[in-house]
Amino acid sequence: MKSFSQFISELDHLALGLLIIGLAIVVGLVVKVVLFWLLNLYNRKTAPQLMASVTRHLDRPLTFFIPLLFAAFVLSSAPFTPEQYYFFRRLIELLNIAGFGWILLQLVYVVQDMVRLKYNITKEDNYRERRLITQLQFIKKLSIVLIIFITVSLILLSFEPVRKLGTGMLTSAGIAGIIVGFAAQRSLSNLLAGLQIAFTQPIRIDDVLVLEGEFGRVEEITLTYVVLRIWDNRRLVLPLNYFIEKPFQNWTRTGSDILATVYLYLDYTAPVEKIRKELEHILEATPLWDRKVHNLQVTDAKERTLELRVMVSAPSSAIAWDLRCHIREKLITFIQERYPEALPKVRSDLPPATISGQAQ
Repeated sequence: MKSFSQFISELDHLALGLLIIGLAIVVGLVVKVVLFWLLNLYNRKTAPQLMASVTRHLDRPLTFFIPLLFAAFVLSSAPFTPEQYYFFRRLIELLNIAGFGWILLQLVYVVQDMVRLKYNITKEDNYRERRLITQLQFIKKLSIVLIIFITVSLILLSFEPVRKLGTGMLTSAGIAGIIVGFAAQRSLSNLLAGLQIAFTQPIRIDDVLVLEGEFGRVEEITLTYVVLRIWDNRRLVLPLNYFIEKPFQNWTRTGSDILATVYLYLDYTAPVEKIRKELEHILEATPLWDRKVHNLQVTDAKERTLELRVMVSAPSSAIAWDLRCHIREKLITFIQERYPEALPKVRSDLPPATISGQAQ
């Protein structure tokens, strides 16, 4: 049993040691503030975007990590008892591991910001940018998972009972691996599919897809599923395996430009050449057309109507949709006003006897 005087002495040592650690933490906070001020001063003109990203993502992790470093530096000079010293040393080590893992996680987001800043995905012809962003997103998610896994592993392995448990479990690792492999077969296949999609890239971020009877853009690619933003702002969520195993349409696989088609069904008396000239006038007057491709052809002759196909080019699928609607509306209005007899009609041929009977 410890005497009362020994207990009071230990409390004195604890209080003095905590005071020293507290002062070290305050000094660390001051150093962090000064460091960020100097970085901001240096990068204000040279790289303001980098500094803004660093400040946004690393402010809280460094506020946590730098004071702990100063506390670790002064720990050996604090007048702790051996038991107290061991406790605080272990606590600061664990917190430093967690803080360093937090910094690595936020650095991933800083890198993402810089890549997105350099490669603008909002421009019309963004094929190269979408390819890089798709790979970046998968690598980012995989890096986050690995950083969290390694950080938690280092924290757990710092405890002696956990380390002994891990050593004992190595003998059954083969059987456990087989069991986990069967149990997580679907998840692992999705992860491998995600890796394949990230580097072979049948789809990319912002690709325009047509699948399951829906039309939309790829909004997000995670480690296990893809989110498709449909034209009416609904979200279609599909597993990654879907894009490896099933067919789908990708309208922006090799570029954002696309050919748009409009079909018209008119009577055999329709003046095709005059409609073709009107199409040229419509295209010249609209900024939606990229002035590369345009034609109008009679693609079919049905029992009652002619099928006219208009084909024009547009810089993107969204503009192509607007251009199709614009051409359809203008051509139908032109035909209604100038050649109403060319609209589809149903003809009937009555025998002469029937006609004379009606006349009587």
